[in-house]
Amino acid sequence: MKTATAQASVLIVDDTPQNISLLNAALMDEYIIKVATRGKHAMEICRSMPIDIILLDVMMPEMDGFETCRQLKDDPRTRAIPVIFVTARGEIQDESMGFACGAVDYITKPVRASIVRARVKTHLALYDQNRSLEHLVQERTAELNRSHLEILQCLGSAGEYRDNETGLHIVRVCHFSRSIALAFGLPESEADLLFKAAALHDLGKIGIPDSILFKPGKLDDVEWKIIKTHCEIGSKIIGDNQNRLLKTAATVALTHHEQWCGGGYPQKLKGNDIPLFGRIVAVADMFDALISERPYKRPWPVAEAVKEIISCRERNFDPEVLDAFSRALTEIAAVHRHFTE
Repeated sequence: MKTATAQASVLIVDDTPQNISLLNAALMDEYIIKVATRGKHAMEICRSMPIDIILLDVMMPEMDGFETCRQLKDDPRTRAIPVIFVTARGEIQDESMGFACGAVDYITKPVRASIVRARVKTHLALYDQNRSLEHLVQERTAELNRSHLEILQCLGSAGEYRDNETGLHIVRVCHFSRSIALAFGLPESEADLLFKAAALHDLGKIGIPDSILFKPGKLDDVEWKIIKTHCEIGSKIIGDNQNRLLKTAATVALTHHEQWCGGGYPQKLKGNDIPLFGRIVAVADMFDALISERPYKRPWPVAEAVKEIISCRERNFDPEVLDAFSRALTEIAAVHRHFTE
């Protein structure tokens, strides 16, 4: 939104010098004026500098105003800029075409300076209001996302709290999972979803007795059978939800100990039958388990942990996920340094 001292910028797009002069004279005292005589040049200007509103002629060589407007509205970088057609084409179908292309107004020539000034002022005010509302929505959305993540991490830490009071295992696994997902090629929206869902991967440990979680030595067969139930416990606690985040979290909780070869638990899923998010968290979780201190072991050096993870290719882990893990090692190492117990 423009401050009281900042001038809005107006782009005039017209191939006729007289029309440019008329519009420039009407607006130059209040606004910064930019000029283009071709649609292609107009798009280049809009992509290279801030433009607050566009006055666009229809009848131009090479590419007419309607096509120029369509292309501006198809580009995320220029889509929000309001476009006012200023043209001699005054038929109803022309005006309808202009609005269909995404314009906010349609002025027919010959134009009066007072009309142009009034329309530009009105649409700039609406544009500023929309940008303010969008900014407010973005701030509120970011705040809500932060709150959701804090709640998920607190809930996820409930399963880890007794043997990991800082809860940093949860934080690291979330970050590791996001880095691997991005290196795998998933879009940021999916990586962010996994980042949040991974916080609940070990929630089911809340149902495992202390005597087993704290045991400093090797678990016997009965104890090992009990520890394996934490996947199903976590999934059941989260429940069968329609909410995508919780549905994803339940899937991750249930499948993050499945193995690529089919030897994991609890369902003995194999290969691509294991959901991708479960395959990613499996790598992130084991890596953090290796480099972390536990009642039954000392932490491994990072280099040795990486070597061990890679050695489990096609046995425990999806080869493509391991490739993504390798590509993300720089980010993963930075997370490990930042979130050290």
